[in-house]
Amino acid sequence: MRKALITGISGQDGSYLAELLLAKGYEVHGLVRRSSNTVRARLDHLFGDPTIYNQKLFLHYADIDDTTTIRRLLIRIQPTEVYHLAGQSHVGASFEIPESTCEFTAMGTLRLLEVLRDLPERPRMMQISSSEIFGRPSDAPQDESTPMNPVSPYGVAKAFATQMVRVYRDSFGFFACNAICFNHESPRRGESFVTRKISLAAARIKLGLQKTLTLGNLDAQRDWGYAPEYVEAFWKILQHDTPDDYVIATGKSHTLGEFLEAAFGSVDLEWRDHVQTDPKYMRPAESHRLVGNPKHAIETLDWQPRTKAPELAALMVEHDLQAIRSHG
Repeated sequence: MRKALITGISGQDGSYLAELLLAKGYEVHGLVRRSSNTVRARLDHLFGDPTIYNQKLFLHYADIDDTTTIRRLLIRIQPTEVYHLAGQSHVGASFEIPESTCEFTAMGTLRLLEVLRDLPERPRMMQISSSEIFGRPSDAPQDESTPMNPVSPYGVAKAFATQMVRVYRDSFGFFACNAICFNHESPRRGESFVTRKISLAAARIKLGLQKTLTLGNLDAQRDWGYAPEYVEAFWKILQHDTPDDYVIATGKSHTLGEFLEAAFGSVDLEWRDHVQTDPKYMRPAESHRLVGNPKHAIETLDWQPRTKAPELAALMVEHDLQAIRSHG
C-alpha cells in the first residue's frame, strides 16, 4: 500500500488531496496544528466514516516548525510521497504578519527538506508554490522559466521555498518538485479570501441577509481554476518518471470585476448595485496580470484544467446558497 504524508491536510487543497489519494487506495497521514478548536470542517465527512478514519486516514499533531516531531513521524510512517501544502497562504495578511509568513512558508519548507535529506529511504516530495513568486512579471503568460519578481512577503517566502526545492533536487538528488499554482478556488476556500467573500455575499444578498460588499482593487487580474482539478495535478507530478516543476493554471485571466459579474449574475443580481470599494482593502503592492501557461503540465502529465472562472464563481455561489438555506 502506498503511503502519503500531507502537511496542511485540513486546508482547501489538503482536504481534496486526501480524498483523491484515499480513492486511489493510499494510506494517508496528515499533519495538523494542535489548537483548542478541534473542528476541521473540510475533513468532517472523513472523520465520520469508521471505515476511513484511523483505518486509512491518520492525523498527527505537529507544527511545521516542530522538526523533531516531523522527523519522528517520517521515520515511523515511511511515506512514499510527501505533499507539502502547509504555510501561511493569505497574500494580504502576509503584509501584516511578514515574520510568521516567512517562518512557516519559507523556513518550514527548508526544515522539511533537511529532515528528508537524512532519511535512508527518501519519499518523493512536492511543494505547492504560487504564482505570487512572479509578482509583477514583465510578460504574460508566465511559465516555469519566468523570472521570479515577488512583491509581497508571501511571494518572497514562496520564492525562497521554490528555489530551495530546486537546490535540493539538483544538489542532493531529491525527487522534489514544485507545483507553481495560480489561484484555485472552491466552496472550501476560506472566508477571508476574496473569491469566497464574493460567493458568500452574492448568496446572502440574494437571500436578503446582506446588502453590500466592500472590496479593494477590482481591476487586478487573476487566473482562477478549480481546486479539485489542481490536486489531480499534484498527484500526477509525483507519478512522473523525473522530478520537475510545473505551472498549474487555466491560461485564462479575469479581473475581479468579471468574477463579480459571474457570481452575482448566477443569482440574477447586478453586482454594481451592491459592491463598493475601500482603499484600506488595497494591498501595499499589487500583483498585476498574473496568468499561467500550463503547456508543460498539459503535455507532460496529461492534465487538463476543465472548469472556467465563470463556472467556478457560479458553483461557489450555489454551494453557499444551499449551505445558508440548510442552516436556517
